[in-house]
Amino acid sequence: MSQSKQTFRISISGLVQGVGFRPFIWRLANEMNLAGRVLNDSEGVKIDVNCDEEIIKDLVQRIKSDLPPLAKIDQIYYRSVEYINSTSFSIDGTEQGVVATGCAPDAATCNNCLSELFDPGNRRYRYPFINCTDCGPRLSIIKQIPYDREFTTMAEFQQCSECFSEYNNPADHRFHAQPNACSVCGPKVWLEDNCGKRLKPEDVFNELSAALTDGKIIALKGLGGFHLACDATNSSAVEKLRSRKHRPDKAFALMVRDLEILGRYAEVSSNSEKIISGHQAPVVLLDPVANPDRPVSHNVASGQYQLGFMLPYTPIHHLMMESIEVPLVMTSGNQSGSPQAISNKQAREQLSEIVDLFLMHDRDIQNRVDDSVVRQVGDEVHILRRARGYAPGSLALPKGFEKAPNLIALGGELKNTICLIQSGRAIVTQHLGDLEDFRTYEQYQNTLNLYRNLYQFETDLYVCDLHPEYLSSKYGEELAERGSDLIKVQHHHAHLASCLGENGYALDGDPVLGICLDGTGFGSDETLWGGEFLLGGYFEFQRVAHIKPFPLVGGVKAIIEPWRCLYAQLRQGFPDTDPQHYQELFPVLASPVCSTLNKMIKKQLNCPMTSSAGRLFDAVAAALGCHAEGITYEGQAAIELETLAMEANREVKPYPFTVEDNQIDPSPFWASFIKDLQYSELSKSEMAMAFHKGFVAALVRTTESLKQHHTFSTVALTGGVMQNSIIYSSLKAALITAGFEVLTHNQLPANDAGLSYGQALIGAARKISS
Repeated sequence: MSQSKQTFRISISGLVQGVGFRPFIWRLANEMNLAGRVLNDSEGVKIDVNCDEEIIKDLVQRIKSDLPPLAKIDQIYYRSVEYINSTSFSIDGTEQGVVATGCAPDAATCNNCLSELFDPGNRRYRYPFINCTDCGPRLSIIKQIPYDREFTTMAEFQQCSECFSEYNNPADHRFHAQPNACSVCGPKVWLEDNCGKRLKPEDVFNELSAALTDGKIIALKGLGGFHLACDATNSSAVEKLRSRKHRPDKAFALMVRDLEILGRYAEVSSNSEKIISGHQAPVVLLDPVANPDRPVSHNVASGQYQLGFMLPYTPIHHLMMESIEVPLVMTSGNQSGSPQAISNKQAREQLSEIVDLFLMHDRDIQNRVDDSVVRQVGDEVHILRRARGYAPGSLALPKGFEKAPNLIALGGELKNTICLIQSGRAIVTQHLGDLEDFRTYEQYQNTLNLYRNLYQFETDLYVCDLHPEYLSSKYGEELAERGSDLIKVQHHHAHLASCLGENGYALDGDPVLGICLDGTGFGSDETLWGGEFLLGGYFEFQRVAHIKPFPLVGGVKAIIEPWRCLYAQLRQGFPDTDPQHYQELFPVLASPVCSTLNKMIKKQLNCPMTSSAGRLFDAVAAALGCHAEGITYEGQAAIELETLAMEANREVKPYPFTVEDNQIDPSPFWASFIKDLQYSELSKSEMAMAFHKGFVAALVRTTESLKQHHTFSTVALTGGVMQNSIIYSSLKAALITAGFEVLTHNQLPANDAGLSYGQALIGAARKISS
C-alpha cells in the first residue's frame, strides 16, 4: 500500500449511489495499491486517499474513464485534507445529511446475470429475479432515499446466508445490490387463470410460451407495471386484444427474443442496435423488413410506417421469450386510457376480462414506470417518451442558473411530467400520462409526493402552465391558495426554454428564434396558439410570427373530429364558397352538421381561434381520407398523414403558402391542393409529401424574413410536430443551409413531456432576476 503522509479527498456528485460505485472505487484503489476509504454522503460519494498529487490525478482520470455502466458523474473534484492514518482501503457506511444525490433508473438485465440465468450449474439458474449492482429494479421499487434495501419493496425478503455473504463482499458484483435474492429467500412467480385460480404447471415459463403460441393473451407483471402480450404474427390474437382492451388503432410495441430475430423483422443500424441493447432498453421505432417468413399482423400498427421493437429487459422476459421465435405484442396492462396496473389486485380487477392467463409475483411495484420510446432520425436519437431506463436521471442547469432556487414545475395536461430544481440540477420525473383521466391525476399527485420524499425536497415555489383549465394549473392554484408562490408560464415559451436548457444555452445568451409547432397551447392573448415563432430566451419572449389563425369549430370536438378542421380551413380560404360545395371531393362534408358549423362560425359560438400547426395537419389529413370522421388517440390523423407522405415514390414540387404580415397563410396551398384533386395525376401520398415540403418552405421563408427585422442567429425547433421526421429533418437541413445554428431536443421529448423542464427554467430565471 502507498504510505504517503498526504491525504486527498475526492468528492463526486451525480448518479453514484445504488450503481456499484463504492465497490468499483474499492477495486480500483486496490489495483493501484492505495490506502484510504470510500463512503456515501448526502452529496454523493466521498473518497479519502493517502497518496501524492500525481497519483490522485491518475485516480480521478481512471474513475472518469472506467465508470460502472449505470453511473453518471455531474461533478468531480479533489482537495488536500488533514492526514488520515490508514494502511488499507475500506468501504465505510453512509454519512447522514440533506439528500443531494439521485435515484438510479431501472436497468435491463446485464450480460453477467443473463449468463448465470441460463447456466444450469449456477444457483440462480432460471431464477426470474436475478440482478446485481449493474442491473435490475431501482426507481420502480424505491420508497425513499437513500437507496437501501430497507427503503425498498425488497425489505420483506430477508437474505439467506449465501445472498448476505455476496451482499457484504466488495469483490462480488452483488455487493450492496439492494434487490439481491435467490430462489431460497427471494420473490416467487406463479400462474393464475382469469378467475384467480392458481395453476401448477411443471414450468411456469414453458406454460406461458405454449399459451402464447396457442393464440392466448397473457398479463405479465414486469418491472414498472403489467404488460399484455400475445403473438404479434397471429392476426386473430391481435384483433382479440384490441377488442378486449378497447384500443382500436393505436400502435402496439413489440418484443423479440434477440438481435438475430429483430434483424428478420426490422432494418437495424449499428446505432439502433446499441440503443436497443443498452441498459435503458427502450422501445425503438424501426423501419420494417419487407416480407419476413412470418409477418407481423397488419393491425399491430396500421397507418404507421415504423414498428416499435424492444428486447427482453428483465429475467422474466428472457425466460418467457426463450423458445419464442416471433415478435410478441408487449403493451401496457390497462384498459385503454387508464394507467398501467402495478399491483396484483389492480391487475385482477382491470385485466381479467382481457387476458386468459396471468403471470404474477410477490415483489411489489412501488412506482409505475412505463417503457421508454425513442426514434433514430439520421444520426440523432430522439426520445418520444422518457420513462424506464432514463428517469429520474438529472439534467445539469445551464450557465447562469447557479443561484436557482428550489422549485417544482407542474407540467402540462398531456404527456405530463414534473420537474424539480434542487442544488443546481433539474430532476424530471418519468412520463405520467394525460391528466384528464382521474386515475392518472391521482398518480400525478402521488408522484409529486414521492419525489418530495425521495429528495427530501421542500419548497414553496411552484410553476405551472398559463392555461386555466389544465388540472396541473388548477393544482398550482390550490397550492397558491395555501400560501405558496406560483409562477405562470406560457405554453410555447416553456417549449422554447426546454430546448434551450437541454442544449446548455446560457441564461444571459442572445435571443433565440423558437419555432414551436404543436396542437394547442393557451396564448398570452388568451387565444389558442400552436404554430409559433417566438423570439427570446428564459426571461421573456416576443411572438414575432405565426400560422394564420382559423376557427376551431366546436372547440375540443375539432381535435377529435379532423373534418371540422378541414371545414374551417376551406371556409377561411374560400370565404365566398360554401365548403359543402366540395363534398364530391370530400364526402365527409356532406354531413348536415356542416350547416350548423357555418352558423357557429358566423356567430362565433364555441369557435375559438387557433394558430395550431397540429390542427392544420389534421385538416390536410382529413382531406386525404386519414380518419376524417374521428380519431381514437391523440395525433392519429397527423401520424397517418406522415406515413402517407413517406409512401411517395417520386419527387414532387412543394405546395405554395403565402408569408405576409408575419403570418403563414395556407390558402394558396388549398387552392392548388383542390385543383390537383380534381385534375392532377398525383397520388394521395405525393400530395401529402408536397404539403410537407411546402409547409417546411414556408417555415424557412418566415425565418429568413424575420432575420431581416430582428437580431438572432440561432433557431430552436420544439413542440410535438417536430416528432414528424419529414418536417424535422427537412426543416433542420434547410435552416443550416441558410446559415442558422439549429438547437433541437436530445434528452427530453419535443412534445409536452418537456414542458415541466422549460417551466422550471423560466421560473428560476424570473426569481434570479427579481
